[in-house]
Amino acid sequence: MRAALAPGVRLLRAVPRDSRYRGLTLVLTFLSYTSYHLSRKPISIVKSQLHLNCSALGTNPHNDSNSTTWCSWAPFDQDNYNELFGALDNAFLVAYAIGMFISGIFGERLPLRYYLSGGMLLSGIFTALFGFGYFWNIHVLWYFIIVQVCNGLAQTTGWPSVVACVGNWFGKGKRGLIMGIWNSHTSVGNILGSLIAGAWVSSEWGLSFIVPGIIIAAMGVVCFFFLVEHPEDVGCSPPLQHDASDEKDPEGVTSEDHSSTDPKELAEELEAISFLGALRIPGVVEFSLCLLFAKLVSYTFLYWLPLYIVNVAHFGAKEAGDLSTLFDVGGILGGIFAGLISDYTGGRATTCCVMLVVAAPMLFLYNHIGQNGIGTSIAMLIVCGALVNGPYALITTAVSADLGTHESLKGNARALSTVTAIIDGTGSVGAALGPLLAGLISPTGWNNVFYMLIAADVLACLLLARVVVKEVRTWYGCIARKRGSSVQLTESVLDGK
Repeated sequence: MRAALAPGVRLLRAVPRDSRYRGLTLVLTFLSYTSYHLSRKPISIVKSQLHLNCSALGTNPHNDSNSTTWCSWAPFDQDNYNELFGALDNAFLVAYAIGMFISGIFGERLPLRYYLSGGMLLSGIFTALFGFGYFWNIHVLWYFIIVQVCNGLAQTTGWPSVVACVGNWFGKGKRGLIMGIWNSHTSVGNILGSLIAGAWVSSEWGLSFIVPGIIIAAMGVVCFFFLVEHPEDVGCSPPLQHDASDEKDPEGVTSEDHSSTDPKELAEELEAISFLGALRIPGVVEFSLCLLFAKLVSYTFLYWLPLYIVNVAHFGAKEAGDLSTLFDVGGILGGIFAGLISDYTGGRATTCCVMLVVAAPMLFLYNHIGQNGIGTSIAMLIVCGALVNGPYALITTAVSADLGTHESLKGNARALSTVTAIIDGTGSVGAALGPLLAGLISPTGWNNVFYMLIAADVLACLLLARVVVKEVRTWYGCIARKRGSSVQLTESVLDGK
């Protein structure tokens, strides 16, 4: 007697073929970028181990020195250890910001599966090399700086590739919500990276880097064997990239009829867009500059929020670290909310602008009343996280995918990676500037740091003004057309009577 088909197999067969591949793409890209962030996190965990207060361990057993840092890891055992840690952070962030502008250009001209897999393998190697410094007993600052620079360049392969893959599989109408949920990989990666790095930080901190390096390299191998770049590659239907109203736009119609051309052949015939060509796409410059200031605010919170809580609320280091994760929780909720609203209204820029406008006074309130009680602090952190990271998440995901498949490209979808790299690369400049400015301003008082963040939020909003006006005019035009149609229908009914 033959057994009935397994329930899991029956479930898979019930799911449409296109949906199965879309689900596979979402899962693979989610896990891929989770591993990217997972491999970035160890440095923030290991810093406390590189510079220790050795007073509790007694005097140096090798000599009679009274130094309290004899058990620290040279060269981070000196009084300027904060500057050295800052050099490590900036080596990665500056290399990442510069490399991102170049990365998208390569991503458009190379198969995304090869590009992403190769980048993950290189990221794994450079992450592990930092950890091998422990086992090889390396105490030269330049070794760690060079590894950080190389890792920053290798990590630029990730974001343009995963956004391009998701943009290829999901049409404009669903991108906001889907990418808002999908974008939670950042927080998931940060959490997992902290847990994995923390497991070995007190015993053999080198493993805090080597294990994440192995994980991201292994995910690169998985992507190489299973990632599907385009729906056409497996005989699936490509998504609708534009609304019907966009397709009727005479400016978006090509001079040649491609209706009978196979989509895969058409994609191969079109050349990848140039850097300047991508900048000419309407909205790319505005959203890029907006993200610069939005990411400046987000990354300042990422690097400085725990210290702010310790100094102002007088929590312990562990409690401050735990409390600061609520900002990331708010970021997840904000990304989903921003995507949902922008899908419903069709106004990506307006959604970002409204959230940025509300974020400015909320940041002011958090600085002044956010530490009045644990309940107030929790609520304010979640709200501020949602308002700050919501626009950041929307621009780096759905907006980048929309602009990379803009109707002005006339069917050429080989701009997604370049557009994504330009937008995120510009934002990464802000990510490097924010923590640096906070470090320079914080000695003058935390109020001044928050004034800087509020000013950045306002500037981010102002830079989107032109795009917001265009979206509002489009809405008014649609309302006017609907009213005109209603009037015509009423008149025809009256004439018929």
